[in-house]
Amino acid sequence: MATHAPEKRQHSLEVIGKLNRQVANWSVLYMKLHHFHWYVKGPHFFTLHEKFEELYNEAALIVDELAERVLTLGGKPTSTLKEQLSLASIREAEGGESAIEMIKQLTADLQQLAAESKEIAEAADEVGDAPTADMLVGRQEWIEKTVWMLKAYQEA
Repeated sequence: MATHAPEKRQHSLEVIGKLNRQVANWSVLYMKLHHFHWYVKGPHFFTLHEKFEELYNEAALIVDELAERVLTLGGKPTSTLKEQLSLASIREAEGGESAIEMIKQLTADLQQLAAESKEIAEAADEVGDAPTADMLVGRQEWIEKTVWMLKAYQEA
């Protein structure tokens, strides 16, 4: 049984690394949503201003949940903006986006996060880490529903 410990540890490090990328992604998205909240303009201001606030509040909860899972697994969650920007697969807002561009970027970012969450859930499942897999699968439903709503908004 001792011969499997290094392999399991290696898998844990892989899962921790991937979770840390999610911590970075959701941290970048949190700031991006604040930017969108502050700078959205146009006829849908009231609707989007409120929605972006709702989403950045949700992102804050997700960052905390992911970071606590990293700690539970014995890792150290990314906690500096510099590190998060270097780890993240999504990019921060550049400024000057129209309301529809904000929605399109947010939709693409959430689709990226959904794909990565699925990949991490599968990796966690492979090493017998059911709590991490369950956490990510549960989050998947929320992401997919939010993407569906954003796409429906774009059709209006």
